[in-house]
Amino acid sequence: MIDLPLDQVRTLLAAVDEGTFEAAAEVLHVTPSAVSQRVKALEQRTGRVLLLRTKPVRLTESGEIVVRFGRQLTRLERDATAELGLGDAAGPATLPIAVNADSLATWFLPALAEVAGRLEVCFDLHRDDQDHTALLLRQGRVMAAVTSSPEPVQGCSVRALGRMRYRAMAAPAFVGRHLAGGPLRRLLPGAPVVVFDRKDDLQDRFLRAFAPGRVPARTAARTYVPSSESFADAVAAGLGWGMVPDEQAAAHRAAGTLLDLAADRPVDVPLYWQQWKLDSPALAAVADAVARTAARSLARADGS
Repeated sequence: MIDLPLDQVRTLLAAVDEGTFEAAAEVLHVTPSAVSQRVKALEQRTGRVLLLRTKPVRLTESGEIVVRFGRQLTRLERDATAELGLGDAAGPATLPIAVNADSLATWFLPALAEVAGRLEVCFDLHRDDQDHTALLLRQGRVMAAVTSSPEPVQGCSVRALGRMRYRAMAAPAFVGRHLAGGPLRRLLPGAPVVVFDRKDDLQDRFLRAFAPGRVPARTAARTYVPSSESFADAVAAGLGWGMVPDEQAAAHRAAGTLLDLAADRPVDVPLYWQQWKLDSPALAAVADAVARTAARSLARADGS
């Protein structure tokens, strides 16, 4: 049976969320020494090292377990308080959620707005690549995530959302400068490319399927643009070709600022909603709103 003092658990959560003992102390209105003492007491109680004292602090595997427990406990406490009508001096509940940048820039926010219009809830959004958001769930940093992984994180449920469709796009002037005078399969692997960040492998994934055997060890030039909105603008400005989400590509295509390089070869990224198995009305409301919004915005699992 786990019997952990709630004030110590909350202190651990604050240290993880804020990154340092000093920042956690400001949020909790205590001294950094008090934060350190509470975390140390929690470690002594569990018999495990929970935090690595780096900047920012890093959770150990044991720390991840305690953080998941702590978030579930505080969530249940808030929900019970609300259902009993006892009020909550701490203000609106905050749900930490991980989501990939392209979903955040296109279809995801309307789902949260729908929930915020009905419930007293706030959101702490963690942006990361869809291939990496599940890690934030595993670490206990978030309660739910939009992820490309269909394999449930321990203690989580999974719901398929649909497929986010990307197309290889380039500006007309870029096509004339880099992709004219030869087969696209031969020229594209060596052409400058726009990449979101160093976790982004969509462009390489497209090339492996589109031009197998022709992909060099490293493309000629890469421009990194870690913003979903600015990514499409960078491709339209001619900095390189790139994989642009359908919703953003449509507007540029209609304006003539981007050309579809391979209209019959889109790349579909399956997305899933993973969340803790927790009886929380707020979390359930978010899950339902996300599923409804995704059904309107994403391609179905059958590719349509």
